[in-house]
Amino acid sequence: MSNKGLKRKLVAILSADVEGYSMLMRNDEASTIRTLTAYKEAMTFHIHQNQGRVIDAPGDNLLAEFASVVDAVQCAFKIQRDLAERNKDLPENLKMQFRIGVNLGDVVEEENRLYGDGVNLAARLESMAEGGGICISGAVYDQVKNKVDYGYEDIGEHFVKNFTDTIRMYKILCSPEKSGDLVKGSAGINQTLTLPDKPSVAVIPFENLTGDPKQEYIADGITENIITALSIISELFVIARNSVSTYKGKSVKVQQVSNKLGVRYVLQGSVLKAGERVRITAQLADAITGHHIWAEKFDRTMSDFFDLLDEIAQKVAIALTVKLTHGESAVYGLGTRKFEAWGCYVKAISYFERFSKPDNIKAREYLNQAVIVDPEFAIAWVLLAWTYFIEVRFGFCKSPEESLKKAIELGKKAAAINSDLPDVHSFWNTVYLIEGHNAKAIEEGKKAIDSGPSHALSYLLLSQALRFSGKFEEAINFGEQAIRLSPYCPVWYLIVLAPAYIEAGKSQRALSILENAIDRSQKGEFPPSHVLPLLVIAHIRMKRTNEAKSLASELISLDPNFSAELYTEALFYEDPTFRKRMVNDLISAGLK
Repeated sequence: MSNKGLKRKLVAILSADVEGYSMLMRNDEASTIRTLTAYKEAMTFHIHQNQGRVIDAPGDNLLAEFASVVDAVQCAFKIQRDLAERNKDLPENLKMQFRIGVNLGDVVEEENRLYGDGVNLAARLESMAEGGGICISGAVYDQVKNKVDYGYEDIGEHFVKNFTDTIRMYKILCSPEKSGDLVKGSAGINQTLTLPDKPSVAVIPFENLTGDPKQEYIADGITENIITALSIISELFVIARNSVSTYKGKSVKVQQVSNKLGVRYVLQGSVLKAGERVRITAQLADAITGHHIWAEKFDRTMSDFFDLLDEIAQKVAIALTVKLTHGESAVYGLGTRKFEAWGCYVKAISYFERFSKPDNIKAREYLNQAVIVDPEFAIAWVLLAWTYFIEVRFGFCKSPEESLKKAIELGKKAAAINSDLPDVHSFWNTVYLIEGHNAKAIEEGKKAIDSGPSHALSYLLLSQALRFSGKFEEAINFGEQAIRLSPYCPVWYLIVLAPAYIEAGKSQRALSILENAIDRSQKGEFPPSHVLPLLVIAHIRMKRTNEAKSLASELISLDPNFSAELYTEALFYEDPTFRKRMVNDLISAGLK
């Protein structure tokens, strides 16, 4: 083969595409095309201003080259800043965000086109970026870290399709206050996730194709049903729903999901319900090879709806070459065959997890309806019991004693229907802990994990029971497993895990976890006043009294009635000296 006309060179490559482009086109094709054209013109302007050249720009993609890697990174930053300003003038459903990847590598040029691994890796980096964000390779970072005053986030080593070795990656922190910073991951939670030693899968939220928002709960319920069914299979590792829900309504690439969640396989699908018929498509992809290993379309009547969900879960397991036990092959998802009850439960979940008084009441209304329609719906009885427990924990009720009594009564109903549900065991784990029966709490926690090997909440609640029993290293182990099953875990998972590190004498690790928690709390994910006391304690344990006092002042401004004694009342330590030490830590920082 002749090499005439081919030229090798080392260049910086910028690759960009639009996040959620397909959805934007479905929402408003004409407006999307106009915005895309204008934004590409703006990007081309910045590329020329920074001595770059646009190589190709098909559809929503753009590829450019630069002789200088510094020019490439500065151009990427200017593009994102410019487009962010332009987006402010657009309605929410028309905002367009580009993801940008920048790589430095060897390429082959032929007739003004570029080929090779340098280009391919730039595209992979782009897929790792968030909308409005920039992801760069380790080679780029090494060149620009002392030349461009931006902040950087080390997101670790990642496997990349068609590359033998892992690739080190960084995100550029576009906030001005982050200039000069290098942070590890986003939380103190390990971002470099190794694949488990058994088939691992993430079920991405199914897409609702009806166009009717009122039907959204059906797609959500299918996702929940399949995750629940797969989670009981001992030979599988299944990512929790609260982590995959971050991909809801987004156009995702399986390689990106694989890297973010640390799984090999990704299940995606869609649902279309019309009258008494339902059409579901599902496809299971291997993120390492990029190939689909199973895909199927189902067109059934609604009378077959639950049988169909079980069939999908079983076919996924079989496609992953998992051998099912007799009990695992008889999966029943959420445990009801009544569509109305199922729908009420699915709707209740989203309200329950907001942990506010009005949302807790709304969740309870849906759950009461669910158990009226199907009195044998065990998991709905459990969640109904949790609504009464939550109102005690967050002070929503007038009589904590009555609410706790009601929670236990409902928990007993659930256990009478199906005592082997992981959710039932986890509920009793918590009840026994409150009652001071720590050994029983731990026993129930272990039963929960036996019943649901991929049930993240069971691991977390067992971690909590172990911590209150003084078994801090074991608590850390199970807490970390919970977060591995749910890498995008709710903030309160971090609040349960961090104290185990504090009590184990590992306050620096606790601090990094809590800094993540407070960052997310300040974005509205959780009340900061629930995180700050632990931050105060962590700083006191590390002998950082000034920092602890500053955080204590911030806590008082948010909660003037804060009391160290009242705060620690909900800490059910078997040995009271641990609780007493926390009270003293808070008081030494200036709290009452």
